[in-house]
Amino acid sequence: MATPLDHLDWDDLKLFLRAVRSKSVTGAARVLNVSHSTVSRRLNRLEYAVGAALFERSRDGLVLTTTGMTVLRRAEEIELGINSLRSDMSSRNEISGTVRLATMEGIASLYLSSHLTSLQEKYPDLLLELVTSPQTVRVARREADLFVSFFKPQGTALVSECIGHFSTGLYASSSYLEKYGIPENRDDLQKHRFVGYVEELVQVEAVRWLEELVPHPIFSITSNSMIAQTFAAAGGAGIVALPEFALGIRTGLVKVLPDLRGRREVWLSVHQDIANLSRIRAVVKFLKDLLHADEAKLGGREVWTLAG
Repeated sequence: MATPLDHLDWDDLKLFLRAVRSKSVTGAARVLNVSHSTVSRRLNRLEYAVGAALFERSRDGLVLTTTGMTVLRRAEEIELGINSLRSDMSSRNEISGTVRLATMEGIASLYLSSHLTSLQEKYPDLLLELVTSPQTVRVARREADLFVSFFKPQGTALVSECIGHFSTGLYASSSYLEKYGIPENRDDLQKHRFVGYVEELVQVEAVRWLEELVPHPIFSITSNSMIAQTFAAAGGAGIVALPEFALGIRTGLVKVLPDLRGRREVWLSVHQDIANLSRIRAVVKFLKDLLHADEAKLGGREVWTLAG
């Protein structure tokens, strides 16, 4: 005797995966370019097939039920199998499909995005989705295929590797230094104003590079955006702490106390189930080669110590 589960539609599972990763019906509808009602109707059809609710609604979006977690696990297994089959059917030199790379705004906008042309030229059939996030991206929940971070993420299903380093330092505009003076030593910094992050909005501890270099800074402007901080400092608002990779843009900022530097690691993480897909390996190799080639420019080849 047939049951509703016998008529389960893979397209409904794909839509379910998109809803989980978007955390909302609206987000899934936008990504899939269908109506909100279509997504709701097909999710209801899937819930009828499995015989239980998949989500609970909350202020933070869709939250998976126990049944939803089970369906998610099985749907990801099917997705992995289909992706692996697609990869097997492709020639070894044919890299195609979509790879979603998530990372913080600063390194995405001020460094990675300007280097992606070479990846596109090498693999014209590969679409890279570069997604920025102020917090940890859960690769294990397939919110992204790859995650570049300044720390090693936690997760039993993750394959994580340190692929490079960069240094951090202090910078200011010439106009600011002409007006307030050039600090000669670390004690002089107590007389200056700084640009930094909004304390309660810091979600990744690794971006506290200013406080590492200057304990108890006096702020003139704070922002949750490193790009906004950069241009505020370029406008003369104060001294800012930035990674070396941020200096690729023309801001007119100059180094302050060049010997006062910090150091960060760059970690690349991928879910173990997709680590061997050809398109994933291609992007991983591109990122590792890029960081290795630029390591000297990013200040990563020396082990910096904080000056006294």
